[in-house]
Amino acid sequence: MTTQATSRPQLFDELDRCREWIEAALEYSGGTHDWYDIVQGVLEGRFQLWPAENGCIVTEVLTYPRKRIINVFLGGGEIDDLIELHSPVIEWAKQQGCTAATINGRAGWERKYRDLGWKPMHRTIVKEFET
Repeated sequence: MTTQATSRPQLFDELDRCREWIEAALEYSGGTHDWYDIVQGVLEGRFQLWPAENGCIVTEVLTYPRKRIINVFLGGGEIDDLIELHSPVIEWAKQQGCTAATINGRAGWERKYRDLGWKPMHRTIVKEFET
């Protein structure tokens, strides 16, 4: 389910149900958003909420001069549930004219840089696809 196919009361219910996962993911966002930013973005249609049974992701469509992508910038919950969202998200993105997807997320410890004071914040992975 995305925000495009959901009534406003259902959307509020889903946001509330997913709040714990969203807020946990926000802890690793580098301070770019808070809970209220996510709620406002989803309600305005700038962000898309993709709830699963035991988790959710939040996406945004980014338009660059030469490319349009869907960016998964928040996710939390059971990884298997999130993986099940892959196909519907990619299909929806293609319908929006996107030609790629990125995921920003926590990379975990990077042993090589730990002693130098580095701490991971995000890792971006990309999947190119044809429309």
